[in-house]
Amino acid sequence: MELEIQGIVGAEFLHVPVLSQEVISGLAIRPGGHYLDATVGGGGHSRLILQAATDVRLTAIDQDQDALLAAQKHLAEFGDRVEFVLGNFSSYQYTPHSFDGILADLGVSSYHLDRPERGFSFRHTANLDMRMNQGQSLTAADVINQWDEAELADIFFKFGEERLSRRIARRIVERRPFHTTTELAEAIASAVPRQYRYGRIHPATRVFQALRIVVNDELRSLATFLQQAPPSLVPGGRIAIISFHSLEDRPVKHDLRNSPLLQVLTKKPITANEAELAQNPRSRSAKLRIAQRL
Repeated sequence: MELEIQGIVGAEFLHVPVLSQEVISGLAIRPGGHYLDATVGGGGHSRLILQAATDVRLTAIDQDQDALLAAQKHLAEFGDRVEFVLGNFSSYQYTPHSFDGILADLGVSSYHLDRPERGFSFRHTANLDMRMNQGQSLTAADVINQWDEAELADIFFKFGEERLSRRIARRIVERRPFHTTTELAEAIASAVPRQYRYGRIHPATRVFQALRIVVNDELRSLATFLQQAPPSLVPGGRIAIISFHSLEDRPVKHDLRNSPLLQVLTKKPITANEAELAQNPRSRSAKLRIAQRL
């Protein structure tokens, strides 16, 4: 879901899905089949699944209420063929042999990055929020302002793969409390050597990734999903997962390969072709892996 092109009308998602044709062909949609979109977003992939064969049914999950409301609107024409579930895909009650295919499009959406008030991006001044599920209590401000220096350095290194994690954590503790995204980004930039401030990516990028992962408990949720989802496939059913950075892709690759229930169909991950990259440069980091229930 991260790095998709999405337009916004009011508070809505307009969802142009990444690797759309590769997902649909990889799932091998069957007429009358039942599919799970575990991260429905605005419903772009779901629409393609529903249109791919006759009488397809779909269960659509998202933990973000804005996303689910948008998906309900955009998929309204399919009526009772779609069931909508508000929640995290890790807490869904998976029933054995329920789905002909499962899709998970991981990470944060461009909608989240482009809505300043959600606090995911430092391009705009906003409160340090970063919650995908706005009903939960923990925010990025809580982490930044309350966790100790060693804990901050640890999460920046572990979840942001930030080599200067200790230096950045020290500067944050010296200058806190922080209230806005831009305040935090400026403090991070001031903590790194000059040559890092004007590199290919902003010096706050990895720290913001780490905070987002921690606030939303993304990797633990992914681990639970990878364990619980495969048994819910029917024999011959397929699971397709799109990841956007190595912290997601590594466990996906490992768990699909080592599951006794699955046969991996993608020796190497599928990536965006030149045409999609030209239309949507943000798709560059997307990796699709597919496996089939034995």
